[in-house]
Amino acid sequence: MTSQRTRNRLIDRLREQGIEDEIILNIIGTLPRHLFVDEALAHRAYEDTALPIGFNQTISQPYIVARMTELLLSKGSITSVLEVGTGSGYQASVLAKLVDTVYTVERILGMLERAALRFDMLGLRNIHYKHSDGAMGWAQRGPFEGIIMTASPMHIPEALIEQLVIGGRMVLPLGAGGLQELVVVTRTKSKFEVEVVERVNFVPLVSGKL
Repeated sequence: MTSQRTRNRLIDRLREQGIEDEIILNIIGTLPRHLFVDEALAHRAYEDTALPIGFNQTISQPYIVARMTELLLSKGSITSVLEVGTGSGYQASVLAKLVDTVYTVERILGMLERAALRFDMLGLRNIHYKHSDGAMGWAQRGPFEGIIMTASPMHIPEALIEQLVIGGRMVLPLGAGGLQELVVVTRTKSKFEVEVVERVNFVPLVSGKL
């Protein structure tokens, strides 16, 4: 279930799909993904697939986590990242091994509490979390060099663009279910630029707190 051979097969698959950053691949190969899913699904933790994690949410497939992380860091190392949608805590845990500080917000309190226990179990002291409406970001801790969204809004949230430094990048799915695109948004001095990467399938971004 958690053998190194199983994990190696996952990494080989990610390479075949175009993931090139060996540091990211090493992190995904060593981070215990089975701790982020229910015990009944632990035997599937190292498949390249999304899995249910309760609260009508899913943990993203490893390829998507690797791809979004690679896109975020493609222009060089950064120090501070905001994640919108903590979920299981898996994406934040990957980021925590690559940047100085990760800020993550989650609207579902029960899910955030579970993720916080995992951060503590793994000794990830550079993750700061907050129970909040994700679309509003975390302005008090910004501006950020990077933002990752793990739920899909219909439009690029203006509040989040304003929390990026000039030159900062935001990686997010955009659009309705079945018609979403993974995009990279770069903030410039006068506006922002959008690069469309590929088709994806994420849960929708929902406002409010639970």
